[in-house]
Amino acid sequence: MMFTTAFLVQALLASAAFAIPTSKERAASRRARRSGATRQSKPVDRITSPSSEVSNASYVEFSSNWAGAVLVANTATYKSVTGTFTVPTPKSTGGSSEECATAWVGIDGDTCETAILQTGVDFCVTGSSVSYDGWYPADSFDFSGISFSAGDSVTVTATVISTTEGTLTIVNNSKGTTVSKTVSSSAKLCETNAEWIVEDFEECEGNSCSLVPFANFGTIEFTGASATTSSGTVTPAGSTLIEIEQSNKVLTTVSQSGSTVTVVYA
Repeated sequence: MMFTTAFLVQALLASAAFAIPTSKERAASRRARRSGATRQSKPVDRITSPSSEVSNASYVEFSSNWAGAVLVANTATYKSVTGTFTVPTPKSTGGSSEECATAWVGIDGDTCETAILQTGVDFCVTGSSVSYDGWYPADSFDFSGISFSAGDSVTVTATVISTTEGTLTIVNNSKGTTVSKTVSSSAKLCETNAEWIVEDFEECEGNSCSLVPFANFGTIEFTGASATTSSGTVTPAGSTLIEIEQSNKVLTTVSQSGSTVTVVYA
């Protein structure tokens, strides 16, 4: 099933506190997961001075909300990015509130500070109840016509059409369903970043926003991870790895081997 529409892909970074932009605030049209709350992503919140327990780790970057791998080029390079993962069964870490995480692939939004093209799947747990949503940017609309269950194999792809337009596709390989959106923006892509990310996103009530309690997602393994360039296809080899650290504790372990990026809840 093919859907086409035009929406804003990405705003400039919200404040100097967020050194690197990510997905546009996905809020206005998003189904509120809690009464009165809306959901959004936020820019990568880089941690320049990680806690002592991780200061000697080999990973290049730490943040409070992103875990995964990012390829960075100096000039316009990446035309498409894709990866396949198994939908997890999120588990509560012990709190009574809803806990969530999201897995996505994207182009730009790291060193590119103007735009991002991305799509992915949210997974949430409240008690013993779990829920899943496939989303695309532009105020974080949920895809219709597709559903997910734990154990499903899902392929997510973001493809550049031009610097102001792209296509976002999710395929549920297990259920045999596909959804796609074409999005456009006046903001221009740089085509300098390719990303495979597990994110702790935000929920907002009015102007007050905070990271949603981060669910134990187990393991997200992006297999068949690749990015298309004008000269061919590349794997995430040589990518920057990013870990999530919150309250002086590292919550993820990230590794990359060949065409696989693995993010484990620690």
